[in-house]
Amino acid sequence: MKVVSLNDVIGTENEVKAKNGNWVSRRLLFKKDGMGYSVNDTIIKAGTETHIWYQNHLESVYCIEGSGEVETIKDGKVWPIKAGDIYALDQNDEHLLRAHEGGDMRMVCVFNPPLTGKENHDENGVYPVMED
Repeated sequence: MKVVSLNDVIGTENEVKAKNGNWVSRRLLFKKDGMGYSVNDTIIKAGTETHIWYQNHLESVYCIEGSGEVETIKDGKVWPIKAGDIYALDQNDEHLLRAHEGGDMRMVCVFNPPLTGKENHDENGVYPVMED
């Protein structure tokens, strides 16, 4: 059994900030926890757009606060997202994530394969596969 409090993660090395300032990801469960997935509590800053392309990971994202949209690059389709919605990037979808101006979006993100906790997007919006 493991219990993790978000308050114990904030301000530690497990709170990872985007190089461009668009998001803050609080890493809660990691590859080393042996669950087969990892879990992040992520804040997407209001009024930002982030290019993401998880070529090495599948991700499910549950929005618990705020609103925005996801645009899939291959077809230009825009998916509105609000609190209570979940979206699954089930085909390693290259996408743009936008948070509306009215406030930050708060997301619970689940990754497979699991993250080690140290990942940050590269210039193409990709997380590398890392070993512990």
